[in-house]
Amino acid sequence: MFMGPLTVSKPWNTQGLIGVNRFLDKVWSLSDKPLSDIDITGKIEDKDLSSLRKTYAKTVAKVTHDTSTLDFNTAISQMMIFINEAAKVPSVPKAMWEGFVKMLSVYAPHLGEELWEKLGNKKTVAYEAWPTFSEEYCKEDTKTIVVMINGKLRDKFEAAVGTDKDTLQKTALETEGAKKFLEGKSVVKVVVVPDKLVNVVAK
Repeated sequence: MFMGPLTVSKPWNTQGLIGVNRFLDKVWSLSDKPLSDIDITGKIEDKDLSSLRKTYAKTVAKVTHDTSTLDFNTAISQMMIFINEAAKVPSVPKAMWEGFVKMLSVYAPHLGEELWEKLGNKKTVAYEAWPTFSEEYCKEDTKTIVVMINGKLRDKFEAAVGTDKDTLQKTALETEGAKKFLEGKSVVKVVVVPDKLVNVVAK
C-alpha cells in the first residue's frame, strides 16, 4: 500500500518494504513512551504539544479522507509524519495515541491489536469508533505571503493568519526582493490580498 497509488501498476521490489518496516518498528518503540492525560481539546500552553495536536488533527483528517478514496500511500505518509512529531515530545497524550492506533490498525491490523492491548484494552480495536477531531486545529497559524512586483513573483514571507493590510504592505516593501526590484522606481499602487499576496505596481 505504501509503494504508490493503488490504481497505478508498480514493479514489486522488496527494497520498498524497508522504509515502511522502519516506520512500524518506530511505532512499536514509541509505544513504550509515557502517555499523558492532557485534554487535547482544551488550551495547550506547551508549544511542542500544540504543534503535535495540529499534526494529529491533520492526520485524522487526511487518513480519513485518503482511506475513503483508496489513496493508501498518502495516508501512510501522513501517519509517518505524526510519528516523527510524536517522537520529539517527552510524553504523548493518551487520547492522541489511542486515535493513532485506531487508524494504524486498518493498515497493520496485527500490530494495531497488539498496541491496543498494550493500552490496557481487553476487546478488539476492530469495532472501536473511528477517531474524529475538530477542523479548528487543522488551521495554519501562519500563511506564506507572496510579494509581486508588477505582476512578477519577487519574494515571499511568513505572516500570522489575519494580519492587517497595512502590516502586510509594510513587510512586503521591506523584503529584499521588493527593495531590489523597486530600486529607482516609484510605487504607483499596492494591492494587498490578506493571507495571500501583496502586489506592487511601480514605474
